[in-house]
Amino acid sequence: MSKSLNLFLPALGGAALLLGAGYGIASRDYGRSTIDTLAVRVEQTEASVAAAVAQAQAAEATAIAAAAERDTLQQALAEAGSRGGDLTAPAPASTASYGLGRDAHPDEMAAWDVDVLPDGRGLPPGSGDVWTGEELFVQQCAACHGDFAEGVDNWPVLAGGMDTLADEDPVKTVGSYWPYLSTAWDYIHRSMPFGAAGTLTADETYAIVAYILYSNYLVEDDFVLSHETFADVDMYNADGFVIDDRPELEYTQWRGEPCMTDCKSAVEITMRSSVLGVTPDTDTEATLQDDASADTTMVSASASGDDAGLDGGNVDPELVAAGERAFRQCASCHEVGPGASNRVGPMLNGIIGSTIGTIDGFRYSGTFQNAASAGEVWNADNLGAFLADPDGTMEGTRMAFRGVRDEAEITALIAYLETFGGE
Repeated sequence: MSKSLNLFLPALGGAALLLGAGYGIASRDYGRSTIDTLAVRVEQTEASVAAAVAQAQAAEATAIAAAAERDTLQQALAEAGSRGGDLTAPAPASTASYGLGRDAHPDEMAAWDVDVLPDGRGLPPGSGDVWTGEELFVQQCAACHGDFAEGVDNWPVLAGGMDTLADEDPVKTVGSYWPYLSTAWDYIHRSMPFGAAGTLTADETYAIVAYILYSNYLVEDDFVLSHETFADVDMYNADGFVIDDRPELEYTQWRGEPCMTDCKSAVEITMRSSVLGVTPDTDTEATLQDDASADTTMVSASASGDDAGLDGGNVDPELVAAGERAFRQCASCHEVGPGASNRVGPMLNGIIGSTIGTIDGFRYSGTFQNAASAGEVWNADNLGAFLADPDGTMEGTRMAFRGVRDEAEITALIAYLETFGGE
């Protein structure tokens, strides 16, 4: 028994030794793997910390930039409030960046930056005079607006209408209504001529606007409009606009119960648009309208002639009728007959035999004022010469009219005018 035990104990010790060696080797490999894993995790953590620090630094820089922009805007707001707010002041520039897109090229910004402000900022260099403007206006604009800016059919009238804004039918033109010249320049340069918007050069736009101003008696015939003289023009209705206070003063009155008493018992059609000339879409309507106008004018002419004591037997009715037809080219600027008033040009009742340049209430050019001072009187001869060549006869006249070329037409015009109180 003892011999067997002696043999068993050494064997058991050897096995224990082998097991211990194996465990040591396994523990050593496990430790190395653990160390490698921990090293990787340390590297990852360090990278995360570095990224977080970078993000924090970027966020801090963004916060600083936003705070600076806020301070700049608050300062601009305070300055605007201290001077009552300047609607034409440029917006404050922002230095903040959102990391999107790219900076616009100067030529790209210039293509969009074409607006003109009331004080003239935004105007391109250039110039144009009245007479060049007249030629351009006839070529580019007269088809719709007439040779004298009087408007054709239902196209807008651009001249005249002074002091009519309070009338039942006000005439709103560049002269009578628009408060800022920049509106006219900007709109014409961008949107005209009709069908070819944007084709006018800066010089052509200056010239056309100068002619429109001249047609409204806002400048003299030798005026040259440019980016330097733009601010010298005083618009007739510059002070005619006020701050809209209707929300405070009127809106509450409109939000109550509607009035449903004292209404009209019946509705009656008093006029049709075709008769008014709003939609003359047939030759028949246009003819009826012309005939009605001719009948009314001839009745007025007869009445004026009787009042003036003219001998109806000495007036050729056919000649007067021809003169009436010829006067249609003058009617856009001048009125005759009962109730006639000054428009773009003076009313012409009693023109024959009157002193030149003395129609009450009309502002004449210098050449007419000189004629009035000299006591010159209109007669058939000098009026005929003036109708044939206005600027050649009265140099410097504001009447932008090339003249009547047909002598027979001039004779008819004078005969027609004589029926309105002439001698």
